[in-house]
Amino acid sequence: MTTTPTTSLRPSAPADPVAEVVRKEIGRLQQGYLSDRSEAVADLARLRRGAGKDAATIPNLWGLLDIELLHSTPGVRPDEAEEAVFIAMTLYALHQQSRSAAMHRTGGDELGAAVRRLMPPGEIDEPVRKRFVRAGSAPTLAVLAARLREITLLLRGADLSLDYALLAQQLYAWQRPGGRDQVRRSWGRSFHAHRPPKNTDAPARTPDETDQKDAS
Repeated sequence: MTTTPTTSLRPSAPADPVAEVVRKEIGRLQQGYLSDRSEAVADLARLRRGAGKDAATIPNLWGLLDIELLHSTPGVRPDEAEEAVFIAMTLYALHQQSRSAAMHRTGGDELGAAVRRLMPPGEIDEPVRKRFVRAGSAPTLAVLAARLREITLLLRGADLSLDYALLAQQLYAWQRPGGRDQVRRSWGRSFHAHRPPKNTDAPARTPDETDQKDAS
């Protein structure tokens, strides 16, 4: 009997340049932000302005991230890789705003699992589910970025982290032929496979989108 190899976007492969760039850049910025270093706080504020937008149209973001690896790795499509990196990084910057804990965790929740954690154990929050479905059905990358921004605000309000290196890898894959379906399946599987920790009775916190620490 033979088996057919399956491809997976989980976990992020260390050799993947898109995921590696995001891991490195978030590692630098997250450590600095949580240590209240002014440079990191300022850089995240700059990135945050690009959340849900086309980073290429925002000159203030040019040169902010070290993306040389995307241009030096054979086989990488730089334009698509840059799009994925900048979307993930700007969403992370929005997510980390005013939070004293790390909102990116390597090996942490995939998008579907994080969305499921927004819901009470054993229940489906229909408004949250609809936002997730809208993101999954986005017709273009620009629309997907805008819809992911809405979900990011919910995750921030509930203090729920996300693996942004994996998200960047998936955003890159999303742009390949057949990639959208692959990413959608992965998000759907992680949503349905998530199981809440035992002895967890407290519901998710109500998202607070009015938090304005270091808002710019």
